[in-house]
Amino acid sequence: MDTKKMAGEIYRVAGPVVTATGISPRMYDVVLVGKEKLMGEVIGLQGERSIIQVYEDTSGIKPGEPVEDTGMPLVVELGPGLLSRIYDGIQRPLPVLKEKMGDFIQRGVMAPGLDHSKKWEFKPKVKAGDKLGKGAIIGLVQETKNTVHKVMLPPNVSGTVKEIKAGNFTIDETVCVLTDGTEIKMMHKWPVRIPRPYTKKKMPNVPLLTGQRILDFLFPVAKGGTAAIPGPFGSGKTVTQQQLAKWSDTEIVVYIGCGERGNEMTEVLTEFPHLTDPKTGSPLMERTVLIANTSNMPVAAREASVYTGITIAEYYRDMGYGVSLMADSTSRWAEAMREISSRLEEMPGEEGYPAYLAAKLSAFYERAGKVTTLNNQEGSVTVIGAVSPPGGDFSEPVTQNTLRIVKVFWALDAKLAQRRHFPAINWLNSYSLYCSSLDNWYGKEIAPDWVTLRGKAMDILQKESELQEIVQLVGSDALPEKEQLTLEIARMIREYFLQQNAYHEVDTYCSLKKQYKMMSAIMKFADAAYKAVELEVPISNILKLRSKDALSKVKFEKDFESEITKIMQQMDAEFSELRRD
Repeated sequence: MDTKKMAGEIYRVAGPVVTATGISPRMYDVVLVGKEKLMGEVIGLQGERSIIQVYEDTSGIKPGEPVEDTGMPLVVELGPGLLSRIYDGIQRPLPVLKEKMGDFIQRGVMAPGLDHSKKWEFKPKVKAGDKLGKGAIIGLVQETKNTVHKVMLPPNVSGTVKEIKAGNFTIDETVCVLTDGTEIKMMHKWPVRIPRPYTKKKMPNVPLLTGQRILDFLFPVAKGGTAAIPGPFGSGKTVTQQQLAKWSDTEIVVYIGCGERGNEMTEVLTEFPHLTDPKTGSPLMERTVLIANTSNMPVAAREASVYTGITIAEYYRDMGYGVSLMADSTSRWAEAMREISSRLEEMPGEEGYPAYLAAKLSAFYERAGKVTTLNNQEGSVTVIGAVSPPGGDFSEPVTQNTLRIVKVFWALDAKLAQRRHFPAINWLNSYSLYCSSLDNWYGKEIAPDWVTLRGKAMDILQKESELQEIVQLVGSDALPEKEQLTLEIARMIREYFLQQNAYHEVDTYCSLKKQYKMMSAIMKFADAAYKAVELEVPISNILKLRSKDALSKVKFEKDFESEITKIMQQMDAEFSELRRD
């Protein structure tokens, strides 16, 4: 890249948007603005004038101050040491910034994304004379206790190994030299706005297992898929995303707090380091990268934060890992785009958002996927974006444009949250378009009748919704006994199965096997109860059965298998007794 620096001067300042003259940059070049050298990015070129979005507060700078073009786009440093770090939107480590400036970030302070002084033990995987393709794995570094970092050639470099060393090195030291003289270090840089290349995109046909019953059973997301969680304030978006970060069966988690309120982000930053990874028993932070860009930070850096996060996710995908990326929330990202667009005096689209809102959202979500990497590994990036529509209005542009792109929609409902039903995901408004491609996996790996059970449960919940309209007019006692029973079975599905306590040591995670057995037991009760009603057994007698009440407690049992077997036997005995009576 051309790193020759060119100098110009500020012509105009409008909030985070600065117009400069006297430089000839390329689009998306990074420039240093003013005497304090505030970092910015070129987002428009108009003849001799360059339009720059500045990632820091621009108060106090004035026309005539110098502007310097670095000749390089916004890049992130990729190498050992990313995991367990907390960054701002442009990959400055927040703990390092705190050491330099205290609790409040000042302007013009730069810090590298990785620790350049720490030594890592490098173990080569190739030898002199080996021919390497682009992105080839050249060695391994034990990054954390349970994660091996695969050191790769950059995606635009290939060649034959001339020399490779083993030992302890910093990320700036050369560990491999190619025959053409190219020196390879453990770290390389990559522009955040350019997706990292891969060989082939594959069909997402394996589910991302989350341990959350309503997600795994009714609305699954595939590894390498895309999902959106829209919901009003207080409906549980952040807790749902934390549950997904903690329990989803991926090796790496990237959590982007994009424009969230400071107190919410503080909760994430203080809780995550204390969470234990259920798979390894180590702290969850050891396989997590956090990017924190709160609502009081400059909007331009918020716009960059999602690109920083997805680039880090793609880097670990290229090592052959499964990565979950949580973006909380894309609405705040869209608001940052709206603010910058208005400063640029662009023609506004719906509700003032820029006309290219849908294109930007698409470009972000399209970087998800299950792929064959350049080094012939299989990796995936699953993107789960929270959306915060004002007043919970799902008809607003960000939610509607997101819905056109993502294949899973988990609609959070304020009324369910008010009734203390958590996760407050509305089963009538939510959907998953991955069901058909994942049904084979569920049939083979869990049970052949998994899909049938799901269909039955959804039919009962749908029927309940229709009956509720009649109940509100005439009361449930006016319904025929069969319909009264349908309402009771739906209540069992809602309260015994769909409700889940994120803070209960057993109920916080539910395996697919347990989910299947729980739903099978509820459906067995339903089938036996419908038969009993046909034989004119009073519904009041059916609702008094002890096995029905026992089913409500199964989800809290550690030894659920023996408990559910007992309940099934008790159920058979009780229904036999009812039919005899």
